[in-house]
Amino acid sequence: MARFPRRRDLPMALAAVSIAATTMVGAAPSSGVAHVDRAAAGQAKPTVVLVHGAWADTSSWAGEVSLLRHAGYSVRAIGNPLQDLTTDAQTVNKFLQTIKGPIVLVGHSYGGSVITNAAQGVGNVKALVYVDAAAPAVGETTAQLSGPTSVLTKGSPADLYEAVPYPNAPPNASALYLKENVFVSKFASNLPRDQAVGLWATQRAATTVAFNTPSKYAAWKSIPSWYFISSGDQIITPASEQEMAHRAGSKVTLYKGGSHLTLVSNPAAVTKVIQSAISSVS
Repeated sequence: MARFPRRRDLPMALAAVSIAATTMVGAAPSSGVAHVDRAAAGQAKPTVVLVHGAWADTSSWAGEVSLLRHAGYSVRAIGNPLQDLTTDAQTVNKFLQTIKGPIVLVGHSYGGSVITNAAQGVGNVKALVYVDAAAPAVGETTAQLSGPTSVLTKGSPADLYEAVPYPNAPPNASALYLKENVFVSKFASNLPRDQAVGLWATQRAATTVAFNTPSKYAAWKSIPSWYFISSGDQIITPASEQEMAHRAGSKVTLYKGGSHLTLVSNPAAVTKVIQSAISSVS
């Protein structure tokens, strides 16, 4: 998620937020997930497709992939180009079209914007799961949705990012890397420092175009959704996520603590929410 000089803020009507089916979970590691019943005759098993966010890659889902596979589910974590919301979503959409049977589509951070668009026209996507993620409406950009108290909103671009030119970039576009202090203390604030620094060193850049491209679709209007919200997220604020979850009618899990990378620090908690979505279509 990112903040830029011409950013338009999403109005926040937080005083009257009403969340459907809210679940509270603690920050302690959970005990694992239930195994799928492979003996269910004639029942198509959903495939879980995981889409990573900005300043990350498919390895951010390693814990969830391991847990889901161990529980007997088919799961794929696929690369998100992080170049342009429209083309990133098309990349994921093309992959989804290769899958037979029901799909549970999961997005983290900017990946939430991608799945919101990628599910359009793919009839076998039966559930959306947002993990500390953006869920834009039509016409909204990802950059609008961090929330007014997000570090990305309050900080200046010069303090937040290392901006790097890239080939064939549109005028004034850059590839952005989070600066080390921002990544370690804000993005990955609940991870051990050595691990956070390692993730900072291996982050993938996301372009300003990706963050500023308006969403063309809002798949959550027609597809049931689940929302995992970490109370310690400083990148997309819990208040902003709650508002997005409310308008989507999502089933919400409020996780006490964590950070924007709770999917790395406690994959079991995230996996349980994914499994709830799987159960709804199994």
